[in-house]
Amino acid sequence: MKPSRFVSMKFVRLLHPFVVASVLFSICPTVVIAAEIDFARDIRPLLSDNCFACHGPDAKQRKADLRLDTRDGALADHDGVSAIVPGKPGESELMRRIMTTDEDDLMPPPDSGKELNDADRALLRQWITDGAKYELHWAYKPITRTDPPKVSNGTFIQNDIDRFVLAAMRAQGFEPTRESDRRTLIRRLSFDLTGLPPTWEQVQAFVKDRSPRAIEKLVDQLLSSPHYGERMAVFWLDLVRYADTMGYHSDNVQTKPLYREYVINAFNNNMPFDQFTREQLAGDLMPGANRRQRIASGYNRLNMTTREGGSQPKEYIAIYLGDRVRNVSAVWMATTLGCTECHDHKYDPFTSQDFYSLGAFFADLEETPVGPQKYTPLPTAAQQSEVNALKKRIPVIESVLNTQTPSLDTALAKWEGSQVHWSVLEPSAASAANGTKLAILDDQSILASGNLPDVDTYTLTLKAAPAGTRAFRIEVLPDDSLPKKGPGRAGNGNFVITEVIVKVHGNSVPLKNATASFEQMLANENNPYKKWSAASAIDGDARGASFGWAVLPKVGASQRLVFETDEAIDDARDLTIILKQAHGTQHTLGRFRISATAHSAKVTADSAAPPKNIADILAVPLDKRSDDQRKTLAAHFRSFVPELAVKRQELTDLKAKIKQLEKAFPTSLISVRLAKPRTVRILPRGNWQDESGPVVQPNIPSRLNFSDAAELSTRGDLAEWVVSKDNPLTARVMVNRLWAMCFGRGLATPLDDFGAQGTPPTHPELLDWLAADFIEHGWDIKRTMKLLVTSGVYRQVSVTGAAAIESDPQNKWLARQGRWRLDAEMVRDNALAISGLLAKPIGGASVKPYQPVGYWKHLNFPKRKWSHDSGVSQYRRGLYTFWCRTFLHPSMLAFDAPTREGCVAERTRSNIPQQALVLLNDPTYVEAARVFAERIVQQGGSTDEERLFWAFQRALSRKPTVAESDILLRLAKERSDYFAGNINAAQAAATAGEWPHSPSLKPEQVAAWTAVARTILNLYETTSRF
Repeated sequence: MKPSRFVSMKFVRLLHPFVVASVLFSICPTVVIAAEIDFARDIRPLLSDNCFACHGPDAKQRKADLRLDTRDGALADHDGVSAIVPGKPGESELMRRIMTTDEDDLMPPPDSGKELNDADRALLRQWITDGAKYELHWAYKPITRTDPPKVSNGTFIQNDIDRFVLAAMRAQGFEPTRESDRRTLIRRLSFDLTGLPPTWEQVQAFVKDRSPRAIEKLVDQLLSSPHYGERMAVFWLDLVRYADTMGYHSDNVQTKPLYREYVINAFNNNMPFDQFTREQLAGDLMPGANRRQRIASGYNRLNMTTREGGSQPKEYIAIYLGDRVRNVSAVWMATTLGCTECHDHKYDPFTSQDFYSLGAFFADLEETPVGPQKYTPLPTAAQQSEVNALKKRIPVIESVLNTQTPSLDTALAKWEGSQVHWSVLEPSAASAANGTKLAILDDQSILASGNLPDVDTYTLTLKAAPAGTRAFRIEVLPDDSLPKKGPGRAGNGNFVITEVIVKVHGNSVPLKNATASFEQMLANENNPYKKWSAASAIDGDARGASFGWAVLPKVGASQRLVFETDEAIDDARDLTIILKQAHGTQHTLGRFRISATAHSAKVTADSAAPPKNIADILAVPLDKRSDDQRKTLAAHFRSFVPELAVKRQELTDLKAKIKQLEKAFPTSLISVRLAKPRTVRILPRGNWQDESGPVVQPNIPSRLNFSDAAELSTRGDLAEWVVSKDNPLTARVMVNRLWAMCFGRGLATPLDDFGAQGTPPTHPELLDWLAADFIEHGWDIKRTMKLLVTSGVYRQVSVTGAAAIESDPQNKWLARQGRWRLDAEMVRDNALAISGLLAKPIGGASVKPYQPVGYWKHLNFPKRKWSHDSGVSQYRRGLYTFWCRTFLHPSMLAFDAPTREGCVAERTRSNIPQQALVLLNDPTYVEAARVFAERIVQQGGSTDEERLFWAFQRALSRKPTVAESDILLRLAKERSDYFAGNINAAQAAATAGEWPHSPSLKPEQVAAWTAVARTILNLYETTSRF
């Protein structure tokens, strides 16, 4: 109400109340109020739909400072005028506004698109007359277990559920319909509890079982089937928005099959729902969290994420927080808390602070805001046991490798005696023939710089050569100052040493056995050696002065040239080495170092030089070495000594095996707690860039703090609150959804909104009774499902007369069972089961059935191509289909499967032409029809009539009607004649799909019955649950 309009009511106060009342009663036609007015059922929905948007909880959107969602607000005095005066509709401004014909004063305003009818006005008038009593919203009231009404009805009443339903049914003038026949009942139970059709043999056995416990026994069998968990998982995965892709931007693969397996197993094992809840919200925080609980905590990682380059991490942190708030409040509380991300709720008592405080519970999750998410290895007990057993062998082997024995001491002494001890020679002078500057560095290496001639000759005077020197080593070394880091000065980092000359006391020393760590093979066309070899560096230029040793392409790294002398040099005090570099094109040395050894045995470039720390120890006389030096040397020796080669290889193989096994561990996204949770603040209008809002701590919405819960801080605390007996939402929400699975709609609708915009339950006492029973019996889902499906109301027929449907089109009062088309996954499963193709392994990775070529062509970054699976994976249940959010499998999409971008508590059920086209043309259904046709021909009998009967029994658990037989037998004959004259078409139809065809059958016969099978699979009855 606008302030000016509200103040204009002043003149009304001058009128006698009798006059005002008379005006109101004259305007409002007489409407009979059939029963006692219930605020939650009758009044609150009216106010919520028509008034709360402007006069509700959202203070920022509230008009005229008037609240109608609370009694205090409605009765508040506004300058002597009140919207509601209890017991006095004539003095209530609300009544005047809804009755007036003045469009300026009329409420709701004409431009709002909302309008009250006469019955609505009469209800409001009577409610005010009766005292305008407000009540706590029905969903927030404590759960009360009311005794079932005392009613009777022969065989209808099977348990207390029926007493509540029958009492309400009769109050509305209805009576139950008859019980379904056994064939319908077993099909209904099979689809509801396993998502699969019963076999013909199961149907026959159930029909023949006339024992009093026949139905109960069947229900127990179905509840104990592993396929029960699969059926229940479909419902749960919709809620928690499970998918195999990220969702945003390029929608990359981000699959989490371990979580799906967890859900299936939890339902099959009848995990109590409170435990199921705790493990998903906070399984990682449980003391000694096991593998199952850690996988369960992956619930917190099912939200959509992005890898888009340029995305703002801060923005996506806010997006992920909001996603989790929306999901947890929808899944467990059927509350639309997401409406408060930008502003206080317009209809329900929730604020933006409630939104961000609830989100703060999840601020401890480790995740990547933008980019690939980190997966955690989660081995099975058997896998971990195998790896642990292998790891236990490691210290045993290492003990052998780390133990120095007397025989190893002997071998070490022999090895030490064989080691080449290189002594770095200290240059006392270094010169270059063509102006190159040669600098002697601290490590005794020489670095060339300055002038860069085409050719050059370096002359070095060296000292400290060991007595009896027999070999020299030239190390060419990289340096940052050189092109390509050298070691040469040419533009490509290369060099060519064309000749090495060693002189002692001015006399040349004959050289031999030149070897190198690497010899260049490139650019060898004119090289007489066909490589730039070490030997050509000591050949006296016999085959040309421009050839020598080079190392391209292995530049930028150290290399070595080693050569021996003919005779030992006893006195090397006057030692000169000349390095000729006559190749040209500036291929001269950049940095190098020269060493010498007196080792008596053969020395090559491959003679392993020990690491520096080992070389330093070897240089210390044996009797002067410390214990640490001895231990270090022995450990180094054991790392390569031949005597331990077998053990070393065993250890290497063992570690490789462990690495291989660990690499094969299954992985998943799970909850991992940050050491310090992220700061959460209220984002004004949901703007992630606005940091002006106050910081909030984890807390539950204030209106839902039913028991003044103490301070909550962790996801574990949140989980405990969600399943607290003081929280009336969780149990009500769950049993309401279980009810919808069995009857087609909830007692309260919609299934995801228990707030003011939802519809109050048609059977509130029954809903509470079920919720109380659920809690009192340990949150036992199977027990509740059994109660529902063994009730008399469940057993009713779903097909009834037009008059009954017209009087209660939505079946609110349950005077019949519901009937509906199967969910998308079940439509596929049913066809595969009928054909005999259905593969029934439980769990595992997502699979890719047939999909149209090019359907993924618009998926980018990277481009992707759908490659359908073969073998068993092609025929698995729809539950396991790879769930791409942006391009959901078209067969699933046609039958209303959700994309799972958000919580879906209730799927839509459309009826569109594409569905018939899918059933007729999708390769899965064509192949199913073909394989079914083969079975019909092989097992159905010798006549067309027998085969059709057999087909109907397997597909629909009944015989065909006369009309159905006439149509389908004519179809079989027509198609048989056609294919007899079109053998290529027959061959194509008889071999459709990857499943092996039977070569012993006539193609035209299989093709004809394939047409009949396709028709049967397309029947409304085949794809529906009755």
